[in-house]
Amino acid sequence: MKAVLCSSYGPPERLTLEEIAAPIAGEGEAIVEVYAASLNFPDGLQIQGKYQFQPPMPFTPGSEVGGVIKSIGPALKGFNVGDRVMATPGIGGLAEEVIVKETGLRKIPDSMDFRTAASFAMVYTTSYYALKQRAKLQTGETLLVLGASGGVGLTAVELGKLMGAKVIAAASSDEKLEFVKQLEPNEVINYGDGELKEKVKTLTNDQGADVIYDPVGGDLFDQCCRCINWNGRLLVIGFTSGRIPEYKANLALLKGSSMVGVFLGRFRKEEPTEYEKNFQELLEMYDQGKLKPLITESFPLEEYVAAFNVFTERKVMGKVTLEIKSE
Repeated sequence: MKAVLCSSYGPPERLTLEEIAAPIAGEGEAIVEVYAASLNFPDGLQIQGKYQFQPPMPFTPGSEVGGVIKSIGPALKGFNVGDRVMATPGIGGLAEEVIVKETGLRKIPDSMDFRTAASFAMVYTTSYYALKQRAKLQTGETLLVLGASGGVGLTAVELGKLMGAKVIAAASSDEKLEFVKQLEPNEVINYGDGELKEKVKTLTNDQGADVIYDPVGGDLFDQCCRCINWNGRLLVIGFTSGRIPEYKANLALLKGSSMVGVFLGRFRKEEPTEYEKNFQELLEMYDQGKLKPLITESFPLEEYVAAFNVFTERKVMGKVTLEIKSE
């Protein structure tokens, strides 16, 4: 089968597309024939050797896919050959076939296409966990979302609205904000000029945001610490800016605010029942037409470099997918 391989750390140009042996399902596993795979910011970090979890070389990147179960291993329960699924293998998704454990499989309705299936799990479960369990977002609170045009940012805007918050969507350009407006945030902020703090204060009558969703880090995190409301919660999602910031304890004291970490993988391990409940609630929202994943760019497998470079060039608006096989 064809698969994208990372044999040395570096930019996407170092990746190769090669023919490798097809995988074989072990106990409690399935082989999924991949129709679509999505890219996420951590995939780009992983091929550079900068992610907190690095698989042994060589490896195939790609953490979520949509496809059809081709074969199953011993003791796999609840799934059959031919089932249409969304899958989170953790690694190996940018290939024609991938091994997925039972816990990483979800059947999808006939109404869901494979690109959507490949784009759903990680971004929605991250944002829902962040807003529901970590921030305990309440109706009427003000939610500020940084990086609002990216994969997780969009879902935070969408879910924040559904949860009854006043949502301020913030991004680095007017083009990105125009894209986000289709989700109807209450307000938008262009922080490309570096003036996030003052703009947030203006929109909140100098009170600041109750909850801040920050996948960016760096200088913007520093400003967030200064435009958060009393009893506010600053959600640490990631560091797409490239700099891991430091939290000033004196600001936490003065603001009565909290910095709250959001690590989906640990949540899934430590609280599997709550994770599954979240996932089912999200799927119900999708079935009811309340969630509409925005997939804006799709590339054939052979153009994997161009797909990765959407992230490296900071041009992400919505989800980016690779089309492995036509439906």
